[in-house]
Formats: sequence, C-alpha cells, structure tokens
Amino acid sequence: MPVSLGMPAPPPPVLAPRRKSRKIKVGTVDVGGDAPVSVQSMTTTPTTDINATLQQIAELTATGCDIVRVACPSQDDADALPAIAQKSQIPVIADIHFQPKYVYAAIDAGCAAVRVNPGNIRKFDDQVGSIAKAAKDAGVSIRIGVNAGSLDRRIMEKHGKATPEALVESAVWEASLFEEHDFHDFKISVKHNDPVVMVRAYQLLAERGDWPLHLGVTEAGPAFQGTIKSATAFGALLSQGIGDTIRVSLSAPPAEEVKVGNQILESLNLRPRKLEIVSCPSCGRAQVDVYTLADQVTAGLEGMTVPLRVAVMGCVVNGPGEAREADLGVASGNGKGQIFVKGEVIKTVPEDQIVETLIAEAERLAEQMGEPAGEAAGPAAAGAPTVSVG
Repeated sequence: MPVSLGMPAPPPPVLAPRRKSRKIKVGTVDVGGDAPVSVQSMTTTPTTDINATLQQIAELTATGCDIVRVACPSQDDADALPAIAQKSQIPVIADIHFQPKYVYAAIDAGCAAVRVNPGNIRKFDDQVGSIAKAAKDAGVSIRIGVNAGSLDRRIMEKHGKATPEALVESAVWEASLFEEHDFHDFKISVKHNDPVVMVRAYQLLAERGDWPLHLGVTEAGPAFQGTIKSATAFGALLSQGIGDTIRVSLSAPPAEEVKVGNQILESLNLRPRKLEIVSCPSCGRAQVDVYTLADQVTAGLEGMTVPLRVAVMGCVVNGPGEAREADLGVASGNGKGQIFVKGEVIKTVPEDQIVETLIAEAERLAEQMGEPAGEAAGPAAAGAPTVSVG
C-alpha cells in the first residue's frame, strides 16, 4: 500500500537562536557562525601505530564523527602525523601539551588544527607570535584548550582553585595574545569535570567575545556517569545557543562518545533526527513484554539513517495514541498488536509477529524515503536507533 510521506517539513524548532560566533575552518569543516554544531572525539590508539589509528578514525567517521583529535606527546608521534593527516577521512587535530616544538611539527604535518593547552606548555606566552605566524601561513586553526586540571600557575595563585572566573580569565588572556598578532582562526574551550562550574564558565566566556566555543566536560567518567554529566552540561548550554562543537569525554570506546554526542544534538533539534524508537517504561498496565520488543526492534533496525519515529507500546492507555502519532507503531495487548503506519491501522498481528512486521514496514518506509532496502542490517552509524522510554 503506497504511503504518502507528505510535503517536506519546515525546520524543527530549537530552544534558542545560536549565539553569534565568528566562523573558522577546521580543515573541510566549518566551526562557528551559521555552521552546524560538530561532533568531535579522540583516538585511543598509540599515534605511532598509524594503521590502528587510521582504522579507529574510519570507525569514528562511520559513527558520525566530524573532527578527530590525536595525541602527540613524543617525536615518534609527531613523525606519524603526516600519514595520518593525509589519509584520514575527516580533519585531524593534533593534541599538544608540554613541548611547543610539536605545535610546529603538527602544522608542518598537514594537520587541520592544533589543540594547545597554555597552562602546561613551557613558556607558551612567549611562543604565541611564532605559533600564530606558522598557523596562519599554513591555513591551520588553533584550539585554545583551558583545563581545570592544568590551569596556569599564575591564575591558580590568584583564584585559589579552578573557578569559572579563573578558567575564563585564562582563556581571554590567551585569546588576546593571539589577537595581538592578528590571528583569529581559533576556538576556545574551558573544560571542568563539574558540569555546574563548566556551564557557568562557558556562559561567562560567551559574554566576553565572539570566539567559537568547543564544549566539553573533562574527565566526565565511565559511560553512564559521563553521558549524564555531558548531556546535562551540553543541554544547558546548547539550549541557550552556546556551543559550536562538542566532545563527550567518556571512559569508553570513542565511538560511544560520538553516538552520545550525536544523540544530544538530535534531541535538541541541532542535528536532523534519524531513527527514533519510542517505547513504554516499566508499567503494570503492559500486556506484552515491551522490554524485549523494544530491544529486538532496536537491534533489527540498527544502522537505519532515515528520520523515522517508531513507537513500541504495550497497553491500551497510551499505546494507540503514541502509535498513531509515530510514523510507524504498534499498540499491543492480549497477545496481539495493531500495526499503525502514518496514523492508520494497516493490520493486526500475533505478538510473535510484531517484531518482524515492524522491521519489514520500517524498511519499506525507509526505501520510499530514499534508503536502499536492507541498509538497516548494516553496521551502526550516526543514525543508530535511539530509544525514548515514555
């Protein structure tokens, strides 16, 4: 049965207009201005292992990562940067600490950008002029990365600890040094492990200038805790229009960081929503095993990238309404399920056929929306299903 997909929808609403920041380029990716908020991550492989690093970058790219950062703590790492920067599918940022000579090595290697931490690079302020010239000549941008754990000694002595004001003072000072040398192609981060401190620091920083801002809760923790802290902090800032690029820092594989980052942006309508699965919470009204149904549908549609809302509902109270509002849904009860497509019941099937029917209908809708049939069975990507428990 043909299904009308309707006219293209208007842009989805957002909670606040984006803060007006200046636009810079990180390789092929625009950051700031009217550019979409980008998602970053960082490789965990030894940079010296070029093949492993490129393989991880490929995995991150497939998951929806826009920009990747690689560590450069030694000369051997610096020597590996040219091959990595040349062969990476997405822009590479070199992560530099302690030794200023690696900043120049990263620029010479063809990296799209260099992250510098003024608080722990030896005599950094004296190097700003030459770093700015080298970066400008090569068309390379800079991230000034201020971290609570490595704040400049002078700032710590003044403030006593890494307060929001201390983080911002450090960032604004370093920004002014680059600007004195007429270098403006930089973004700033002021990371802290406490979301409350971090949010306040970015709010203060956003008031001080139009620099593009990279958001991060540093050392956020294991996957569950880090996801909550990052989502809380990013949600607070992005809902105010603050933030041009994000990195979710998790003690987990970097692909998980990218999945969380993409989902945060999708939830705020800052990135087009892809597959979304709405399902019941634990509830005494449920007449079917909703947990299992939702898990099986999620697994069956993994990798589908079209904007499709699928409702898996297990009772007669909210089930029909939610299923009717979704693109595709099931309202289950008494051992069977009513299958809805675009608000209309198209069939009723036994409980043991609900999953296969939903997957088949989802693939049919996806094909009508331009995704080849069978794509959902592929590897997880940026559009991997997300489950909203209602």
